[in-house]
Amino acid sequence: MLEKKILKDEKEEHLLFRSRAIAAAVIVFLLLSVIGVRLFYLQITSHEHLTELAQENYQKRIPTPPVRGQIYDRNGIVLADNKIEYVLEVVQDKAQGLDDNIALLQKLIPISPKDISKFKQKLRINSKFQPVVLRSALTEEEIAIFSVNQYRFPGFAVNIRTERLYPFGSVASHVIGYVGRIDTRDLERLGKDEYKGSTHVGKTGVERFYESRLHGKAGFKKVEMDAHSEPQRTLAEESPISGEDLFLTIDLELQIKAEQLLEGQRGAIVAIDPRNGEVLAMASVPMFDSNLFVNGISYKNYNALRDNPERPLFNRALQGAYPPGSTIKPAAALAGLNSEVITPKRSVNGRGFFQIPGTKHRYRCWKKTGHGHISVNRAIYQSCDVYFYDLAYRMGIDRYSEAMSRFGFGQKTGIDLPHERSGLMPTPAWKNRRYKTSWYPGDTVNVGIGQGYWTASPLQLAHSTATIATKGRRITPHVLKSVRVSRDLPEKLTRPKFLPSVIAEDKHWNTVIQGMVNVVHGPMGTARGSGAGAKYRYAGKTGTAQVFGIAQNKTYNAAKLAKRLHDHSLFVAFAPLDNPRIALSVIVENGGGGSAVAAPIARKLLDSYLLPKPVTIKVDNTKESSETPPNKNDNS
Repeated sequence: MLEKKILKDEKEEHLLFRSRAIAAAVIVFLLLSVIGVRLFYLQITSHEHLTELAQENYQKRIPTPPVRGQIYDRNGIVLADNKIEYVLEVVQDKAQGLDDNIALLQKLIPISPKDISKFKQKLRINSKFQPVVLRSALTEEEIAIFSVNQYRFPGFAVNIRTERLYPFGSVASHVIGYVGRIDTRDLERLGKDEYKGSTHVGKTGVERFYESRLHGKAGFKKVEMDAHSEPQRTLAEESPISGEDLFLTIDLELQIKAEQLLEGQRGAIVAIDPRNGEVLAMASVPMFDSNLFVNGISYKNYNALRDNPERPLFNRALQGAYPPGSTIKPAAALAGLNSEVITPKRSVNGRGFFQIPGTKHRYRCWKKTGHGHISVNRAIYQSCDVYFYDLAYRMGIDRYSEAMSRFGFGQKTGIDLPHERSGLMPTPAWKNRRYKTSWYPGDTVNVGIGQGYWTASPLQLAHSTATIATKGRRITPHVLKSVRVSRDLPEKLTRPKFLPSVIAEDKHWNTVIQGMVNVVHGPMGTARGSGAGAKYRYAGKTGTAQVFGIAQNKTYNAAKLAKRLHDHSLFVAFAPLDNPRIALSVIVENGGGGSAVAAPIARKLLDSYLLPKPVTIKVDNTKESSETPPNKNDNS
């Protein structure tokens, strides 16, 4: 029997159709859901953002950079100015065949590979609608050549911008610092939005520390564009807010004098007003011209500065770490008097060397024959090493370091400048961390005369001297005197910031200060030659810091040594005695004895600041008469 062949299964076909219909419906539903979610995102969630993007197709927000604030000295002399310059800018959105156009333009006006490299770097950072500088400092001839050919370069235009100018070049360059072109690291540190349209930023010195005040606030223009991206009309505008003008505590005349006194040498001078912490001068020599960095220093010039063995880029006043030598003996004497380890009348036998009890090693005094029996006053003005070896040993390193730390040694002063170094006030704990070894009594003895591991900056030495001048009152040194937000408003003065005082009895201060007075005015003071003939009384202390160690019972002949192995020459002082208005430190690297080199420099600087200067006045265009005006610095 033949089986009946089934040609059609209606039930199976119905089930297949239904499953396919359900699958199709699910797919359609899912697709409609995706479309619905997308529509919700576009119409509801991102409505404002997309509307803004749509507006940008015919509206452009163009940033307007602010004018950078100026920097003045304490007397209103401009130290950092702004000058007008013409720059060639390119808007990437409008420019076509950018590389070809630049190559063609190079045949008309000079455009260096360095200009092109920096231009392309900025293109990667900035919006394609923002103008980017291709060439700066165009001459009138170059402007004329470009103007005639501008139609050939769509997106290229000559515009006016301000450029930073330092009228005095290298003067106070370590204090003022310099501006340079913004790079990616600057934008990460400062914020990209705030610096849209700006091309420069403070890199060092006051320019960097007070960048937020000097920069100002950028403005903008909202411009309606046509289909060819050409501006038609301004829809909205917000003017930029210029940066604040800063008035520094620096006295330009004194600053120039300090730098001239160090000319041809390596060293630093810091002068502070002990009454308020104002830095009157901060010289670090050799110097550099801040103008070299404004538009990008050339490789040749930068390498010359970087590889110069005199290190002109190094701020010795703020970052130098030198053994303070005998300049710290007045502070050490006060510590000894305060702790009652010594008394004004107690004497030590300065026989030319000091020995730790139970040892044979001799720690020599600078005077081989010794000073004989000597008290603290004479120990200061004759700078007897043996007395201060003995003092440090009796105090012990813990008490000694703690006492010196109260003067600010081993810590930053807090000055309003970047990159300050703290120096080092050594302790046993520090030596163990640094060298994994114990502290020895001999280490304490060396620290007692400002040698060994102890290092300090010229700023710290001036600051500690100002503390002695005020009998313990400490004020944070600062270089900002006042701020001017607008030329229509008065300047806002900076208030001094007080630090914990050094507490001591008045009689102890008087003992220490009298010793310093005898250094320059006494018949046997180490700097009596520098103090001779002074028209005012002042206090000082010489210092000579060894650069390398000398073997026991050996001496060295400076004439046979390389200059860089000679001793550093130091001197600290404050004046006038009754009402101190200036405290200073001087260090001349490898200069030799403090009394021979640094002390005369300090005296000349004090004379320049404290003594009145004759002024020549013309009378009837034929005669001249000299008159002496009142001293501008005399506030007593």
